[in-house]
Amino acid sequence: MTTVTPEPATPSGAAASEKPAPGAAAQAPAEPAGGSAAEPDPTTGPAAGSTPVERPRGTIEAGDPSQYLRERSADGRRDVSYPPAPDPLGIPVYDNHTHLEIEDGDTGLSLDEQLERALAVGVHGVVQAGGDVDSSRWSAWAARSHPRVLAAVAIHPNEAPEYERAGELDAAIAVIDELAAEPRVRAIGETGLDFFRTEADGIPAQIRSFEAHIALAKKHGIAMQIHDRDAHDAVLETLERVGAPDKTVFHCFSGDADMARIAADRGYYLSFAGNVTFKNAQNLRDALAVTPLDRILVETDAPFLTPAPYRGRPNAPYLIPVTLRFLAAERGIDADELSAQVAANTVEVYGEF
Repeated sequence: MTTVTPEPATPSGAAASEKPAPGAAAQAPAEPAGGSAAEPDPTTGPAAGSTPVERPRGTIEAGDPSQYLRERSADGRRDVSYPPAPDPLGIPVYDNHTHLEIEDGDTGLSLDEQLERALAVGVHGVVQAGGDVDSSRWSAWAARSHPRVLAAVAIHPNEAPEYERAGELDAAIAVIDELAAEPRVRAIGETGLDFFRTEADGIPAQIRSFEAHIALAKKHGIAMQIHDRDAHDAVLETLERVGAPDKTVFHCFSGDADMARIAADRGYYLSFAGNVTFKNAQNLRDALAVTPLDRILVETDAPFLTPAPYRGRPNAPYLIPVTLRFLAAERGIDADELSAQVAANTVEVYGEF
């Protein structure tokens, strides 16, 4: 784990404008930025096209509930080629949660290439999520450098105990606090609780970190993206006890219909990823069926959770149309209708791109 200091270098190139209020009237999506992004401060992220920071392995696995990276094709090898591009959506949408700093596939794609592929199929923006200090700095840099990227920054729940053991959790959260002040950082995330990979002695650090992140979302008046794995009751209890931020999103929602009703009744948003298409994910489809349309978001969690029929291959924001069309079919509505609602929901949560 990278050692952190309480006072990170001040990010360069931050926009001077204030954060727009979530829910403001939607404007036309930004046109592609010409050329590659400017070189960032070396403490905040690599240039587009260079090797991204490497996320700690625990975080990567925590974001892969299906463990699909272990799947292999008939010849014993995983197919690491990117799936074909789907037909473009009729109405543009946004990827609620992705990890573009994590390389996957047979050839790495630069940030510019990822965004261009997404734009070509009607995905006009992404929320790039951090999970530790380095990836959160990278996320803030990406949002600062590209008009189609907004950032979420946080210490992942599986990283919180590691920072705590090193005596660095408070310093790491202080970095997140500084990054959250940037105008294009629009969410705290991914934060939350994960009882699947963390031993019992690490749970207090997770809870302390989660509560601190909730406080940061409130302090900065931005949304919060929750990672919840095998911790549904504890997450809901914590939100009820300390008070949830105004815009609370369950990233890669993993609960059932009962939990979906509770979350929606409290005004939370449910973001569905590619695993809703998996044969063994009936609980997610049941949850989708009872979630009000104005509470639904869609995400890739790329490079993980690639939707069927491409499960096991690298995921990327350009595959959002596959998941969105599946969601629309499950709800018995037109894809354009769902796209329009999801786009409006995204702007309601994060503001304009």
